[in-house]
Formats: sequence, C-alpha cells, structure tokens
Amino acid sequence: MTKRVAILISGGGSNMVSLVDSMTGDHPARPIVVLANSGTAGGLEKAAARGIATEHVDHRNFKGDREAFEKALISVLEPYSPDILCLAGFMRILTPLFIDAFKGRMLNIPPSLLPKYRGLNTHARAIEAGESEAGCTVHEVTSELDDGPILGQARVPILAGDTPDILAARVLGQEHNLYPAVLRRFAQGDRTPVFL
Repeated sequence: MTKRVAILISGGGSNMVSLVDSMTGDHPARPIVVLANSGTAGGLEKAAARGIATEHVDHRNFKGDREAFEKALISVLEPYSPDILCLAGFMRILTPLFIDAFKGRMLNIPPSLLPKYRGLNTHARAIEAGESEAGCTVHEVTSELDDGPILGQARVPILAGDTPDILAARVLGQEHNLYPAVLRRFAQGDRTPVFL
C-alpha cells in the first residue's frame, strides 16, 4: 500500500522539492500535502507547481501558545490522513502534543552529525570546534530536540577557508541525497540507517 506523506516547511522548501521529486515510479510513497507555518513560505509555490495540495497555519497568530498552534496543525493534517510526516526546514520546536499524535511516523533532517551540535548555528559551531567534517542526519522525531533513532547520515569535509554559509551549501547538497534515500526505506518499513 502506498504511504501518504505530508511535508512541513518554513521557507524555500529545497528539501521538500528533493523529497517530492523522488516520490515517483516504484517509490512506496506519494506526497499528499505541503504545510507551512507561514503563508509566504516560498516552498508553497513550488509544491503547488508540482500539483501538491498546500496549507499554512501562521504561528504568529497564536502569540506564543504552542499547543494551540499545534492543535491547528493537527486539524489541518488530519483530513489528509498522512502515514509519514517529513519535517523539511520546519523551524518550529514541537511539543509532545504534536509529536505524540504522529509518534513513530515523523522524520527530521538537522544539518549536523548528531548527536553533535543539536539546535541552531550548527555549521559555525562545527568550524569553531575545529571539526574535520560536518554533515546532516535524518532521525525519527521524539520529544527531545534533534534526538531519536538515527536513520541516516551524510558527511562532508570541512575545508580550510570554509565559512558557515559555504559549509551549509555543501551540506545541503547531501541533504538532498540523504533525505529521499531514507524516506524510501522508511516508507517500506525499513529503519536500517543509510550512510552516504
């Protein structure tokens, strides 16, 4: 049975595009909706151009009431009956209320080699620490930030003269390879990690 995938974004949606474009042919999943936390997220246009339903729930309308915001997200998602949720640059920290509603079905791709450098400014922190490599991780979402079972990692070297922006661009290229590979396996019920 084909899995139904909802993708949550906040910005331009480049990871969303790589996921959507991978779900063709014999892929075990199909995108059903792209949901953003702002109506101006650039990725909404890209999703609509690909014929995918789009929705948005503006977090600013909830004045810091995370649970009310998440209840609104859930009410928008429920009619689509998603089997899998992919966070693809969704820049909101989710509470257990939302995570528990989709437990075991939600993936995320932080731009770091977890468990190192959870949270923000991962590339600057890796460079400042003198690391020789950086990368990205796909993991199952749990109530702990950037935690949960690791389902895949991709590594890139940190080169002399790298700035956080240069490193981010190199890592993003690998994100676009890793996330689709992990999603394909996950949709088949295979949680064996993918390493690139």
